[in-house]
Amino acid sequence: MLRAKGFTLLELMVVLAISALLIGMAPMAYSRLKEAMDYRSTIRTLRADLREARMLARVQGAEVRFNVDVERRAFRIEGRPWQAIPEPLGLRLTIGGIDWNAARVGAIRFLPDGGATGGSIDLMRPSGDGTRLQIDWLSGRIALVALAER
Repeated sequence: MLRAKGFTLLELMVVLAISALLIGMAPMAYSRLKEAMDYRSTIRTLRADLREARMLARVQGAEVRFNVDVERRAFRIEGRPWQAIPEPLGLRLTIGGIDWNAARVGAIRFLPDGGATGGSIDLMRPSGDGTRLQIDWLSGRIALVALAER
């Protein structure tokens, strides 16, 4: 006796249900992946720009300001274009009171002798964890410190 080859209706329904579930989960996975990529990219860019500002101060023999605009969520080496911080990420700047200007833009100043005015820039994920970029006032060194979830 010959049997018909193929899939039963039940098998097709199970495959379709699994496919719909996987397709429904894809946007959430993409969203988390994009947030993680934005976070890592922003940390790398911040750190590289801070290091460049420090190096420029030493090479040029003049003070170089690294500006952070917390309200506009942007940063830059003074005289260069602003770089935006992606939306889901939080930003906090800790510096001395004299390093804020009238427009509420803060600055970390790198000095020709290698020092800096010091401070820290915190970049936080929506989950609450994040990274602090600490600038040492004496040496001007930039250190990354993990921020624990709150």
